[in-house]
Amino acid sequence: MIAYDLQCNNGHAFEGWFEDRKAYLDQKKKGLITCPICNVTSVDIVPSTFAIKSAPPSASKDFAAEKAVLEKIGQEAIDFVEKNFDNVGCEFAKEALKIHYGAAEPRNIRGVSTKEEEKTLTDEGIQFIKIPIPARPDTDS
Repeated sequence: MIAYDLQCNNGHAFEGWFEDRKAYLDQKKKGLITCPICNVTSVDIVPSTFAIKSAPPSASKDFAAEKAVLEKIGQEAIDFVEKNFDNVGCEFAKEALKIHYGAAEPRNIRGVSTKEEEKTLTDEGIQFIKIPIPARPDTDS
């Protein structure tokens, strides 16, 4: 069993439980997944939120070291995306459509898009994921 955080194209968030990813995709294709609030069938998986609870200071011998490790992992993820994905900026939706329809070479891209552009991509069957990337801290100080 797998639980997905879902969101309809009207912005309503809810949870869905499926046997596996294939079951989710089959149900989505058949229009069987509906928003419990507005009953639309245009529903997509959204990134799940999570939290990490650290131990109280008395139980954690080196909180600063643990924090540094987590920050390093986060930075490595950002570096990976920056190194392996073309930054197409505000042209993300246009470039994704070109790639989808074979007018541009397939490649990993990153950029920004509006809600309307995201709806178009979803309607065209283009899968994408939104990942917030924090700003790099100033290194001049």
